Amino acid sequence: MGSYALTVPFSGTSLLDHKSIVQRAEELGYSEIWSSEVDGFDAFSPLVLAGCWSGSVRLGTAIVPAFTRGPATLAMSVAALCDVAPGRVSLGVGSSSNVIVERWNASSFEKPYQRTRDIVRFLREALQGDRVDRDYDTFSVSGFRLAKPPESQPEILVAALREQMLAMSSKEADGAILNWLSPDDVRFVRRYLNPDKKIVARVFVCPSRDIEAVRSGAKRLIAAYLNVPVYAEFHRWLGRGESLSSMWDNWTRGDRKQAVAQVPDDVVDELVVHGDPKTCKAKLDDYIEAGVDVAVAAFLPFGVSEPEALEALGQTFVA
Repeated sequence: MGSYALTVPFSGTSLLDHKSIVQRAEELGYSEIWSSEVDGFDAFSPLVLAGCWSGSVRLGTAIVPAFTRGPATLAMSVAALCDVAPGRVSLGVGSSSNVIVERWNASSFEKPYQRTRDIVRFLREALQGDRVDRDYDTFSVSGFRLAKPPESQPEILVAALREQMLAMSSKEADGAILNWLSPDDVRFVRRYLNPDKKIVARVFVCPSRDIEAVRSGAKRLIAAYLNVPVYAEFHRWLGRGESLSSMWDNWTRGDRKQAVAQVPDDVVDELVVHGDPKTCKAKLDDYIEAGVDVAVAAFLPFGVSEPEALEALGQTFVA
């Protein structure tokens, strides 16, 4: 049986205002809280606070980029979160994208598969409290030891889109984190993972009956994300090349408005859960039936605020 989770932080909200959000989510039956890290807050700070404010929910990062922190700094951040919430931490790491790594963080987006694999291997050693002296393929660490390793080791999951990263998730990690896909896509992707590996999927959710408002907002979001090269290739692999070709062509020509207009309604409906709260709950259950262990709702504020969405969907858990 899968579980339902929540993505924080909410947009336009102070981190200190999240105390009531976290505690209400726990009351409603959200069993896990996951952070994101793009261009707002970092992944760890919201979870450290959530760990202080909650008693039982698991905490996870989806995701921490493998390139944007040094290995030792990343290990220390994980250890700090584990100290706040022992036994309740899932660390999601991934290569991220060339936009975030190169354009925003002044790092080279080179050998993303190897870098992510090396970070996972390093963390396995460092979080155990071992002294690390090793030359990895993409970096070297000499003489590092965590002063306070976690008493309970965190789960380590890898953000995976296609075969190679999914294979790494099976071989090196405890499972995979998926993003921007439908329940049918989950069934397709599941074939590339060992059956005993955990799947966490971020699912974009908007419990609103205003279909036009949802589709309009979602098309802008889809165009922005699915033109990032790694996501474009992911959706070609999933079989959406023909459906999204006009959107990609217009984006490449610089016509952003027309690119958004060319996102098909059926693609929106496949990738974004919307409708009344019961319909949204049923669609989340479709993800779980398809093989997702944790369905992480990321609320989209299209006609409904994120706190309102939290409450509306959560009420279906306790109904």
